[in-house]
Amino acid sequence: MPRFPSRLAVAGAAVALTVGLITPGAAHAGTKPATRTGPLKWAALGDSYTAGVIEATGDLTAPQDGCARTTGSYPELIRRDLGALVDLHNASCSGAASPDVSTNKQSPLGRPLPPFGSDPDAPYPPVPPQIDVVDPASDVITVSTGGNDLGFGQILKDCIELGATHLGLGTPCKDKYDAQIPGRLDQLRTDYTAMLTALRTKAPSARVVTVGYPHLIPEDAARCQYGSLLQFGTFTPGDLGWARDSILKPLNLAIQQTSSAQQDTYVDLYSGSAGHSVCDPDHWLDGVLTSIIPLKYALVHPNAKGQKFAAAQVESTLLGN
Repeated sequence: MPRFPSRLAVAGAAVALTVGLITPGAAHAGTKPATRTGPLKWAALGDSYTAGVIEATGDLTAPQDGCARTTGSYPELIRRDLGALVDLHNASCSGAASPDVSTNKQSPLGRPLPPFGSDPDAPYPPVPPQIDVVDPASDVITVSTGGNDLGFGQILKDCIELGATHLGLGTPCKDKYDAQIPGRLDQLRTDYTAMLTALRTKAPSARVVTVGYPHLIPEDAARCQYGSLLQFGTFTPGDLGWARDSILKPLNLAIQQTSSAQQDTYVDLYSGSAGHSVCDPDHWLDGVLTSIIPLKYALVHPNAKGQKFAAAQVESTLLGN
């Protein structure tokens, strides 16, 4: 696992921040970057993979508005590591899709997430579109969405239920959803482009950094233990391979290509997390559950190791490395 930057490395990186190496919004426009005189104004946007959500990534942060941002999520890890070098506004929210970043109010669900649990403090009032925390003078915006655009949570639930009824055999989830995925990916590209355009319009000098999704499913899906709630439950091996190749990989590719078309920076979490899927011994994501006793839900989210890995990759990008 890549080493998380040390305080000495961060102190050296302050020089990079000061001379404006991470203000390529100006470079995007073809002009010379301006010299920085204060902390980096950073808006962190995204879904549950940014917010943290699960107990394995720490306590909930304030305000407890149902978005389930946690103390061990990668924006909060970077905030603590860089200290006064950054001025972070973290508006990430569990369940967010791309339109919830740019346009829509969202009704957050809290934690644990339905359908496997429910937050005793729910329902929560709607939260504003995440773009509201973006300042026209923002230096950098990080954003990670896409999974909810494709309906991954509902697909996960259905794959588990169908795999149980088919006793782990065949590809019942693929049979239900495969024909729908290309259209969902097309819509994702449209909504993701609109989101990036809206962010660029509100903060024209900001650097926009998009963050992909990690390696959830191993290349050999047969390594996953059928029926294990610490992994993918009753998801069939065939459906796991299909979900990896027909949903997760195309999702990351769509995000990368859309970001490139907008001349924005893409952070690849997939390649570097290979060998650390839900089903690997040193897993950086937890499965349906983090633990059975005590009962802790995960619903296939990065754990503390996964968030530290994401923090290292995103921080390196923020520092211009």
